[in-house]
Amino acid sequence: MDSIQVQQKANEMRKDILRMIGRAGSGHPGGSLSCIDICAALYFGGVMTFDPQNPKLESRDYFFLSKGHAAPALYTTLAHAGFFPPEELMSLRQLGTRLQGHPDSNLLDCVEVSTGSLGQGLSIAAGSACGLRLNKQENRVFVLLGDGECEEGQVWEAANFAAHQGLGNLVAIVDANGLQIDGPCAEVCDAGEIGEKFAAFGWEVSRVDGHDIPALIELFTKLKAADGEKPHAVIASTIKGKGVSFMEGQAGWHGKAPNAEQLAQALEELSGNEVCDG
Repeated sequence: MDSIQVQQKANEMRKDILRMIGRAGSGHPGGSLSCIDICAALYFGGVMTFDPQNPKLESRDYFFLSKGHAAPALYTTLAHAGFFPPEELMSLRQLGTRLQGHPDSNLLDCVEVSTGSLGQGLSIAAGSACGLRLNKQENRVFVLLGDGECEEGQVWEAANFAAHQGLGNLVAIVDANGLQIDGPCAEVCDAGEIGEKFAAFGWEVSRVDGHDIPALIELFTKLKAADGEKPHAVIASTIKGKGVSFMEGQAGWHGKAPNAEQLAQALEELSGNEVCDG
């Protein structure tokens, strides 16, 4: 897909996220909407290697959603990529569904690992990247974290390990929307400038607008082709609730479902944001 088509895809996935959460009556719209452009760039911008018909393809690139509460973003991405029918999205959080409130790799073989306990995803990704290196495989590992999640100490243990091991096949993407469940990250437990912290641990660091899909595709493509000995951190500046006016920049929409009226308004706004070719 070209960048305009990827933007169109991201807009459709935003609608799915809201429909899913609205139907379920619970979920996490804010952080799902803030990271969906990142997911779209990775999966539909020609960056990642994957095969929906063979989720465990040996040559696949790995994607880990460390901020597991943003499961609606992962599910809609995987559905649009062809891993399972899009109609199944509306079963989110329903009794007996495969689409649990946090990703469950026991139910979906296209989910690399169950996540949701914040701070653990980078460790899993680093371990996977290390294993791939030991096996002399060229697969890339991408992991998506939240900036609030970076208050967890385990993140920095993993960062230290990845740099020490020279895991140049690892890319950590921080969805830096500035908010977490209790309010602004800077007020809850200020982590300072996260990119500078990763750099201090020995990582290469890039900064990008997390909603600029052409820029995301360009950066991720460059990082996938890189052949260095340092892991890479991407600090992606985003807006929590991106695309819906009354959700944008509001911590209260971290884990709250829209009612019918709010859902209708949100979908109307997103329909007005559709990107046209030419």
